[in-house]
Parts: sequence; structure tokens; C-alpha cells
Amino acid sequence: MKEKLSIGKIRGLQQCATTRSVFSMLALDHRNNLRNALNPQNPELVSYEELVSFKEQVTGILAPEASAVLLDPELGLAQCIASATLPGKVGLVASLEATGYDGNNSTARTTRLLPGWNVSKAKKLGANAVKLLVYYHPDASTANVLEGLVEQVAADCRQQDIPLILEPLSYSIKSDHKLSSREKNQVVVETARRLTSLGGDILKAEFPLDIKTETDESLWAEACAKLTENSRIPWVLLSASVDFETFLRQVTVACRNGAAGVAVGRAVWKEATDLHGSERKDFLEKIALPRMRRITALCEAWAKPFYEYYAPMELTQNFYETYS
Repeated sequence: MKEKLSIGKIRGLQQCATTRSVFSMLALDHRNNLRNALNPQNPELVSYEELVSFKEQVTGILAPEASAVLLDPELGLAQCIASATLPGKVGLVASLEATGYDGNNSTARTTRLLPGWNVSKAKKLGANAVKLLVYYHPDASTANVLEGLVEQVAADCRQQDIPLILEPLSYSIKSDHKLSSREKNQVVVETARRLTSLGGDILKAEFPLDIKTETDESLWAEACAKLTENSRIPWVLLSASVDFETFLRQVTVACRNGAAGVAVGRAVWKEATDLHGSERKDFLEKIALPRMRRITALCEAWAKPFYEYYAPMELTQNFYETYS
């Protein structure tokens, strides 16, 4: 049975989706990662103006081929609205978290909301949805704290009547140990099962195994289908900085096995960070833009529409009198 959503949340999802109700979102809420990409030797020397200019240029060129753009409040959200580089017809998703994480790097990471920023402010600035990233492992000592954060933000989103996109990022809780493909599958799937039962409207998920060590695409399909089965909400695939051709393969498999689309960042535009002036502009127009167009076409062809999960709340003749 489809879950009934408020009219405000339904409208927010519509504004972030294509006309077929699938998602092809451009992710551009990077902060420290972008500094490191623009100046690997001295990231602290990258100025505010350089970061904003990069986001405005990428948004201005690529956003018309996306269903929505994910931006952060520090360097991109208001700036891309003010500069008119974000088209009015394209959805806007605002990130909520501070960049990076606190806690133990290896075993117990935690996420902080950006100080001075919240769901209410994002809604006031015109966001159609908000996104919360959490560094999460089901067996970490911080899991309960992060689950509480998800519940808190989900409650804030219900109060503001705006969709919440959850983005859990996995890690190993064993020191100096990288998750194996099997472990990653277990963590990503179990994370989806737990967190999507707490709130949220869209899950922004990692590919549910390690494709560097697991090359059999039939196993990719099984893993994506398992993720679909365990997520209580529609899920979209994040790109995690893989190369573009690899991401195309992932998108095809994911969308054929239940994904509602993508939120793609560096797989489309990462080479632009090494370029300047006319070279950057040419790359974005001639290479990155066709990439974004191709990804959107794949999502349109294969992704699972969000309306297969959700239906609008029941409307009585005078529903507006008590709507809240």
C-alpha cells in the first residue's frame, strides 16, 4: 500500500523530479572536498569567491539537464539563486549538515548540523527539499545518537512540510580496515532498513557493494534489488566520485532494480576542477553537459517513479481549514 504524504511534501518531490516522477539530481554541495580538488597542495588557500564562482558556473551550465540541484548554504544555495545560475524550473535541495565529521575517524563518527542553519531557514530560502548526510555504521557506538538526529530532522521536516533526503555514508568500525564488498553490502542494506524506518522521504544511497572487487553485474543487480527491498522509501544512487563510464553502468543496474534515480556529482564534473577560464567552460559545455543529459535519459528510461511509493493525502472539501 502506498504511503500517504502531505500536499507540501508531494509538491516538493514533484519539483525535484522529472515529469515522469524520477530523480536526476546534480550534487554540488561539496565544501572541503571541493577545496581539496581545486588546490590539492594548499586547499586552505582556495577563497570563498573561487568556490562560489565554481558552483555558479557548474550550476549555470549543467542544471538545465537536471531535475534538481543539491547545494549547501555556505557556498552555493543563496548565491546560485541570487546570480540566477539556478533556473527557476529546476528543483532546489539544501544540505543541512556541517562539512566533515566529528568523533573517532575509524570507529565512531558523528554528524553535526551546520550551526546557524536549519530546516525552517532552508524552506524560507526557497528549498524544495532538504538533505541530511550521516556517517553511519549499524554497529558503531554512535549509531543511537545518529538515529536520534535523523528522527529530530525528520520531525522538523514534517513541521515545515518539506521532503527529507537521507544520505548515510558507510565506513568500517575496525581500525585500519576497509569494508569488503560483502561487508559493504551488509552495512548499506542494514542502514537502509534501519534509517528509513525512522523518517525521511528519499534515501540517497551508496552502490551496495564494492565494484572494484566485485565485477559481476548480475551480483550488482542482486545487491540493488536487495536494497530496494529493505528501503521503506524511494532511493537514488550517489556517484561517490567514480568515473563517468563506471557510473553509467551503476545507474543502469540500479534503476533496473528499483532505484528512483540518481544524485550525481563528481562523476559528471570533477575534471573541471583542474581547468580554468575558457578550458573549464568548454569542458562543462561539451563534455559534462552531455554526461548530465545522458544520465537523465537513463533515469527517465529505467528509474522507478516515486508515485509508486507515495500518494497524496486524502482531501476533503474544506481540507485547507485544518491543514497543518
